[in-house]
Amino acid sequence: MPTIAGAVVARVLAPFAAGYFLTYMLRAVNAVVAPDLVGELDLSPAELGLLTASYLGAFALFQLPLGLLLDRYGPRRVQAALFAVAAAGCALFAVGADAPTLTLARAMIGLGFAGGLMSGFKANVVWVPAPRRALANATVMSAGALGLLMATAPTEYAVGLIGWRAVFALLAAVTVVVALLILVVVPEGKAQPAAERLSQQVRQLAGIYKDRAFLALAPLLASTAGTHIAIQTLWAGPWFRDVAQLDRAGVANYLFITGGAFFAGILSSGAIADWFVRRGVSELTVMVGFLVAFFLAQAGIVLEVHELRLVVWFVFGMSGQVAVLAYPWLASRFGAAQAGRANTAMNLLLFLAAFAIQYAIGAVIGLFPQGSAGGYDPRSYQLAFGIFLAVQLACFCIYLANRGLFRRA
Repeated sequence: MPTIAGAVVARVLAPFAAGYFLTYMLRAVNAVVAPDLVGELDLSPAELGLLTASYLGAFALFQLPLGLLLDRYGPRRVQAALFAVAAAGCALFAVGADAPTLTLARAMIGLGFAGGLMSGFKANVVWVPAPRRALANATVMSAGALGLLMATAPTEYAVGLIGWRAVFALLAAVTVVVALLILVVVPEGKAQPAAERLSQQVRQLAGIYKDRAFLALAPLLASTAGTHIAIQTLWAGPWFRDVAQLDRAGVANYLFITGGAFFAGILSSGAIADWFVRRGVSELTVMVGFLVAFFLAQAGIVLEVHELRLVVWFVFGMSGQVAVLAYPWLASRFGAAQAGRANTAMNLLLFLAAFAIQYAIGAVIGLFPQGSAGGYDPRSYQLAFGIFLAVQLACFCIYLANRGLFRRA
């Protein structure tokens, strides 16, 4: 069994992992700073959802050109350039004085971090032996879990110490540093940039979207990972405040626990998948096992099983992003030359779903009268979360009905 060389870990995995750390930290930070934004800008739940989801919308819309750029120019140059845009977005967010400006700034951040994970996955296709890519992908993604952890209690402490605007100014500077690190440390890829004309690459992308197995898998990944992102990066915080009745410090601590669960889940799912793949079991089979746990955790949250509250949120955080296990399968199905396009084609659907779900949850919550203490009606979370659990279960049935496609792939 081939190993992952130490030089690859130091010069490829580590820089892209640092980038994904920032990607997830900025994705999730609004779960902590939401009370500051609502208090300063007097946002409704739908407005808060839209402002926060603008990151996901811009992130999603850039996925298709991102795949073409990654396959044509390589992850090193693409990632460094995009991070410059993210840094500018953080700086604008730090000085923005109204909701439209902050929404634009957050969209810039989402655009700049659009390659945060996919560039790492593409680098792994170039530098890591195929049997170890699930583990390498999980290693990069685990850095995102650390970013999620940093976006909870540590960020709450920093906001209390220097204010949320200064925190974003600091993040802008750190993003510039990581961009320079990637540009200087990461080597050029061993493979030459794609020689096909742009029109040919676009036709190949259309072929990916016509693939029957892709079409059967996409709704499941988009609905499950999209729901997890929508809730964990925003609505979990208000849920802990309004349903669990926690104070601000308690909310940050619970978010830290779910972030730790996310970290444990990414590492364990990657290691477990690596073990099974080396024994001939598909990554998709392992993914299904984790998704069953994810569905059960959401059912516990919707039903508000008080005695199991911490357990179900831990399982929710641990199992919600196992869609990552499907990406090595996509790369194998479509080949290394189209790996960037295949992964980002899926990522487009996933993050469009996350954008829509994050905004839609806010819209559903806004249908209920506001609580006397300024929070949201606990029943609104039950309805909103329950709707999207039902959507996921329907997509799971579609996947199971087409499972023969994956056995033949």
